[in-house]
Amino acid sequence: MEDLRYPIGPFTPSPALSAGEREAAILAIAAVPPALRAAVSGLSEEQLDTPYRDGGWTIRQVVHHLPDSHLNAYVRFKLAMTEEQPEIRPYDETAWAETEEARAGELTMSLDLLDHLHRRWVAFMRTLQPDDWSRGLRHPEFDRVLDLDFMLQLYAWHGAHHVAHIAGLRSRRGW
Repeated sequence: MEDLRYPIGPFTPSPALSAGEREAAILAIAAVPPALRAAVSGLSEEQLDTPYRDGGWTIRQVVHHLPDSHLNAYVRFKLAMTEEQPEIRPYDETAWAETEEARAGELTMSLDLLDHLHRRWVAFMRTLQPDDWSRGLRHPEFDRVLDLDFMLQLYAWHGAHHVAHIAGLRSRRGW
């Protein structure tokens, strides 16, 4: 039986990326905004307020979660490039998903934010040199330094993971 929590499988990073693998991951990040727009296109308000699985977030919350998460990721990339192994501050993504604008807000604001954020993030990543990808940050939840190659893989997976939550629900419900 399919695990609805991980429709594309759990995150499994490679220890090191080639230039081609890095480019594919950057392209995957660039593809998230249009894929997300397509995934929610034509859905009614009732459908947007349907959880993608029992006990999971609604489609609306997933849409608002992506720019919340990826904005944090963009800042973390910038910190890793401008400071020596900075310790980042985690945030409570579940609490953020329960804020009023995340539970009931109109999608356009988050879809537009994600469009512009990803354009900026991809432009930034394209300026990085091969050695830059080994720069890192300390994440207290991982209790180790995470390099930008790891972070790139994580967020390429993360966007596709959440788009697949929505696409999977649409498929299961025949929407």
